[in-house]
Amino acid sequence: MRTKLFFTVIGLIIFCSWTIQQKSEIKKAVWLIGTWENKTSRGSIYETWSKTSNNEFSGRSYALTEKDTVVFETIRLVQEQDTLFYIPTVKKQNDNLPVRFTLKTLSDTRLVFENPQHDFPQIISYTKITTDSLIAEISGMKNGQKRKQAFPMKRVK
Repeated sequence: MRTKLFFTVIGLIIFCSWTIQQKSEIKKAVWLIGTWENKTSRGSIYETWSKTSNNEFSGRSYALTEKDTVVFETIRLVQEQDTLFYIPTVKKQNDNLPVRFTLKTLSDTRLVFENPQHDFPQIISYTKITTDSLIAEISGMKNGQKRKQAFPMKRVK
């Protein structure tokens, strides 16, 4: 009887630790939180991330023009059970509907999301360079050609 109880308790401990570990993927993306700036020849583009819950971050990319904020996209980074999703909604694209990209690579400094069925991009990645710099990148096939665009960003907040 004691042996059965022992293995039951051990099984519960292993299951609980596995469940907790599965839900911690979004925690590795905490370095995204804040406001990031990408300076271009046409002005600055910003991306701001905040934590909305233990399972979700929200982001948006935008430009400031005089006193107006022009939002290009809103983004949800969502932990659903054991999978992390990057879900952007881009103005005037995809009928203004969100598109899901599934996490493919995760480390303390890199996030890579993929959606092979999307027209472009099929891959979205973020690479932490330092605490105050990162590179966001979109890539994939467009019109039969490989394309890649990098957005180096510096933390402003």
